[in-house]
Amino acid sequence: MTRQRVTLFDTTLRDGQQTPGVDFSVEDKIAISQMLDEFGFDYVEGGYPGANPTDTAFFTEKRTRRAKFVAFGMTKRAGISASNDPGLAVLLQAKSDVVCFVAKAWDYHVRVALGCTNEENLEAIRDSVGVALKAGKEAMVDCEHFFDGYKANPDYALACAKTAYEAGARWVVLCDTNGGTQPEEIRAIVKAVIASGIPGAALGIHAHDDTGQAVANSLAAVEAGCRQIQGTLNGIGERCGNANLVTLIATLCLKDAYSSRFETAIDPERLTGLTRLSHAFDELLNRSPNHQAPYVGASAFATKAGIHASALLKDPRTYEHVTPESVGNFRKVMVSDQGGKSNFINALKRRGIEVAKDDPKLDQLISIVKEREATGYAYEGADASFELLARRTLGTIPEFFSVEGFRVMVERRFDNFGRIKIVSEAVVKIVIDGETLMSVAEGDGPVNALDLALRKDFGKYQHEIDDLVLADFKVRILNGGTEAITRVLIESTDGSGVRWWTVGVSENIIDASFQALMDSVIYKLMKNRELAGRVAAE
Repeated sequence: MTRQRVTLFDTTLRDGQQTPGVDFSVEDKIAISQMLDEFGFDYVEGGYPGANPTDTAFFTEKRTRRAKFVAFGMTKRAGISASNDPGLAVLLQAKSDVVCFVAKAWDYHVRVALGCTNEENLEAIRDSVGVALKAGKEAMVDCEHFFDGYKANPDYALACAKTAYEAGARWVVLCDTNGGTQPEEIRAIVKAVIASGIPGAALGIHAHDDTGQAVANSLAAVEAGCRQIQGTLNGIGERCGNANLVTLIATLCLKDAYSSRFETAIDPERLTGLTRLSHAFDELLNRSPNHQAPYVGASAFATKAGIHASALLKDPRTYEHVTPESVGNFRKVMVSDQGGKSNFINALKRRGIEVAKDDPKLDQLISIVKEREATGYAYEGADASFELLARRTLGTIPEFFSVEGFRVMVERRFDNFGRIKIVSEAVVKIVIDGETLMSVAEGDGPVNALDLALRKDFGKYQHEIDDLVLADFKVRILNGGTEAITRVLIESTDGSGVRWWTVGVSENIIDASFQALMDSVIYKLMKNRELAGRVAAE
């Protein structure tokens, strides 16, 4: 039987940004779009150009190589032509492959929210799709509140969807915007839409998780005929979140009820990177990954019960619905390290590091990583630090420099006008080829001062790190109290546009920061010599 393709549409950077406490910078969006693109999503929706400065700046360039890059926005306003709508003009000028228009599909919302007639709303859908196609863009329409609208007035909800399809929209997306529709309702309504004349190959589903059923609703829509799923990484989104694409991808790929009938862009090899993607995204958000997340959680394949553990050791299938290795996760109760080893070998291979399964240095690396992660290190979100650790353990890396010591001072004082001023100053001593170099710098804060001092005089390597930029700095307190363990995650970039992440952990925030800064500089020097970063630079 020929399997049908299900298209994966990620809206983490747009709908996911509605999550309370989540506020992506342009740098965050660039980093996340690269993660999504490299993993293999078909569409990456970047935001709403024209709605805020961040999204407008983000769309000055196309941010994906493989995935179609999507700009989101409203259909034209009632009462003015599409050619004279300024919001529409900004959408068409964005450096995107696709424009996704949001359109009301519930007549109650048309009347109350838009304040126009039902026919004017249909005209807005028709004309907006038309101008996007004329501009050379692929067009799709998110039919907002479609399921509630259908239950209130099925004829009008269908008219909105059919108008979008007949105008040339590649995808007509049915949205459960309030998140209250049940799976059986989703299934019946999708079938009714297909029966009305819109083929399932042009239909998408956009589910919210307000009843905890966004994944179930998305799967119900696919079973009924939809061939595009919209969702977010780890299910972030406004209120209770969106459909969790991490869970959906694993289910579509690994459960025979779906994998025998459907295929996605995520092949088995890409799927082994799912846990890493999920955890790296959480690290970028500066939050702890959900240990009980399906498939990718740290506890997803763990057991404490004696009878369960005993059975698990005899045959993992007794208490595992899929193998942890299939999604890049680990089994927590094991007689041997074989499952864990395969994940490490794959992670190293992605970085161009070949190692034999029986190499004792591999066991040593696994032991070091597990020991460090127990103390607070998180290597899923710090690829560069992991690669440096692996190369040090499995072989050697050049000793470019050594650090003799550093000192950081923070002074609170009054300036000549009686205003409080905080001054941070750092002193760093490094040794290169036997010569001690001492640098002093002031910065906006202690870490900035330390960064500036560290890179102020690098002797013969100075020209190599001139384009190194500290793009982001995140701090997480791992336990309570003033003596808490601190984890620092630093994102760096250089003139080539490549980004890398390094991590440091200590009881002292300055020491943790310095560890991450040191790794960043060493990684940069290694990368310049093509001794590291091969995956990132591809």
